[in-house]
Amino acid sequence: MSDNRLPRWPMIAITVLRVFVGWHFLYEGIAKLSAPAWSAVGYLRQSRGPFSGAFRWLAGEPDLLANADLITMWGLTAVGLLLILGLFTRVASLGGIGFILLFYLCNPPFVGYFYAIPSEGSYLIVDKNLVEAAALLVIFATGSGRFAGLDRLVHGLLARPPRLASVPR
Repeated sequence: MSDNRLPRWPMIAITVLRVFVGWHFLYEGIAKLSAPAWSAVGYLRQSRGPFSGAFRWLAGEPDLLANADLITMWGLTAVGLLLILGLFTRVASLGGIGFILLFYLCNPPFVGYFYAIPSEGSYLIVDKNLVEAAALLVIFATGSGRFAGLDRLVHGLLARPPRLASVPR
């Protein structure tokens, strides 16, 4: 492949991955927005790991916590919607990676950390957050929104017109 493009079938698979990851983000955001009492305070207070002091401090600051809750709810919703639409896909991928890395760092699945929060599985170092971050990295790297998404239209509108060569007289 001399033009750095993936063949059609891998791009279709990555596009499906993008829509599924987008759906996960969108649903998480909408579920939090539609639950009036939702807050990240419980998750932050249960933080373990090298950055637990910062997360617990955030949980104890009501104004900052309210902002963190709003950013989480609306950020997850926006990232999910943008990924599904394939609009600003690379920016949405980076935003999603940022959210997921914060979730991961808040409660990393390291040896010696036990959590009171119920979990659906057992993890060691690599958990579903890290896997989803890797999926977002693939989506970012391939720019699947230009293959199938609104990024294709945006890119077409913003692309520079080809320069015409001047003809010497």
